[in-house]
Amino acid sequence: MTNALKSGLWFVAVGSSAALTHLAVFAGAQHFMWPELANASGFAAAFCVSFAGHRRLSFQDARTTVRQSLRRFGVTALAGFAANEAIFVLLLRVAGWPALAALVAGLVVAAGQTFLLSRFWAFRR
Repeated sequence: MTNALKSGLWFVAVGSSAALTHLAVFAGAQHFMWPELANASGFAAAFCVSFAGHRRLSFQDARTTVRQSLRRFGVTALAGFAANEAIFVLLLRVAGWPALAALVAGLVVAAGQTFLLSRFWAFRR
């Protein structure tokens, strides 16, 4: 198996775990707060899962220090969250989608953006 394929498979596994964490926190929190804040809570929990998994598995051959990767991944993740939140709010508030469907759409777009920024910048090889 090539390194790129292995990295891609780990990225999908870690990203799926982080997305499920995000969705679970959102599902529990949305009953107690605005959906936009529940989304932010889900992001915060998923960030920890995502960074640890990507650093150890998806991009284990990274030539950056953990501190450097954490800073870069923080920027990457915040950019992904900004895209996620924008899509989420647009679909929820403007298009009238159900909250969970709007969140899933936002997560899909953010995942692609996060992969590209992670692969070519945060965990640059």
